Amino acid sequence: MSMICSNPKRGAIAILIVGAVLISFSGVWVETAHVPPTVSAFYRLFFGCLFLIPASIIRREFAVKSLKKYLIATLSGLFFALDLYCWHKSIHYIGPGLATILGNFQVFGLTLVGILFFREKLRIVFVLSLPLAMLGLYLIIGINWDILGSEYKTGIYYGLATAACYIGYLLTLRQLQSDRKDASHFFYMMLVSATAALFLGGFMVIKDYSFAIPDTQSLLSLGALGFFSQFAGWVMIANAMPHIQASRTGLILLLQPALAFVWDVLFFARPTDLINWAGVLLTMSAIYMGMVKNESGSEDEHKKLARQRIDKD
Repeated sequence: MSMICSNPKRGAIAILIVGAVLISFSGVWVETAHVPPTVSAFYRLFFGCLFLIPASIIRREFAVKSLKKYLIATLSGLFFALDLYCWHKSIHYIGPGLATILGNFQVFGLTLVGILFFREKLRIVFVLSLPLAMLGLYLIIGINWDILGSEYKTGIYYGLATAACYIGYLLTLRQLQSDRKDASHFFYMMLVSATAALFLGGFMVIKDYSFAIPDTQSLLSLGALGFFSQFAGWVMIANAMPHIQASRTGLILLLQPALAFVWDVLFFARPTDLINWAGVLLTMSAIYMGMVKNESGSEDEHKKLARQRIDKD
């Protein structure tokens, strides 16, 4: 925070980079937790909420909200729970790298929602980004779809479902934060995290999943997932973004899915050749094209959506 005060732009960029790097390890913590995907998603929210509660108290953000706000927060929590469920399942089948890239495809779905329902202009750069993203994904997953195993295909479907659920989460969260006088740094994220944890916890009870954390490594990985992914990384990015140009913010935030793929290769020996890396580069470029508005677009709206995008990853 002091870095931002002394040199706003330089300090904000440094903090934004650190935040993106921290969140890029989310998939690593999920993989090393050695618990079922639903369990790791639950504990990410549970531990994250434990960190968000004192932060909300310190900032004095606890206050009685309207019934409408609580209903929107509940709906947002449901979308967030579904999103994390699908994303963690995708990681289980195809690894954190590709699962994270697929989740970021929400950029394209969110733009289509804006065009169809909010009368946003269809930009040429967005039209060009769609086939580029499909080509990049094609190069990442392999030239021949038919030879891919059923579990790998299932992981891809879960990854795309992650993007779909995340669109619902972003739209409801944007509605939750739409009143600038009632906006908060921590309270609504804490409320959504708690609601999502309740949904996943209820699902675990119905499915008779164990809440037991098997060993110290699992505890440390789940704690890191809650602290770095659900709390610290988000706080850094949320504080840094108002000081940085929207297009530069979008470019820096691409570190998160790109590094997630790198960690998958380095830590989990994901088989990757030059064609796959070319696919990663093309897909990241397409996501960036879909993320950044043209000059006549609303930069403030872009910053708001980009900030919300990293609440999950």
